Amino acid sequence: MKIYIGADHRGANLAHQIYDQLKQENKEVEYTSIPTTQTDDYPDFAFDVCKNVQKNPENLGILLCGNGIGISIAANKVKGIRCARVVNEEDAHHAKNHNGANVIAFGSLPIDKAMDVVHTFIDTPNPTEERHLNRINKIIKYEQGEYNEL
Repeated sequence: MKIYIGADHRGANLAHQIYDQLKQENKEVEYTSIPTTQTDDYPDFAFDVCKNVQKNPENLGILLCGNGIGISIAANKVKGIRCARVVNEEDAHHAKNHNGANVIAFGSLPIDKAMDVVHTFIDTPNPTEERHLNRINKIIKYEQGEYNEL
């Protein structure tokens, strides 16, 4: 598993701190190569990270912007990405274990709280319960144009 991290100018400082801590924990982590500027656009970071997450079903992504909303919307436009905006550990757990999220997004948090959220996301197992898998498969089928039972 490789973890990809990206952030616009409003999330860059925290994103770099998360990256540094994950590196210290010997996690395989890569920071986006897109430069951060005062006039950058969060979709660019979302698309870059998510294209990398797409490459392997075990990869995960972490995205940061002002509040996590915009960057999560952009991330969910990338085929195969299920990005959840999270604000705490419970959100991170449910995002991955119930909804099969492979990317999380959030905004400004204290570094210790952010690391709790990140560790929860990384350590939470993927969904195994039939009801969760059924819902995720509906999303995947809809994305592929195969599910239209509305």
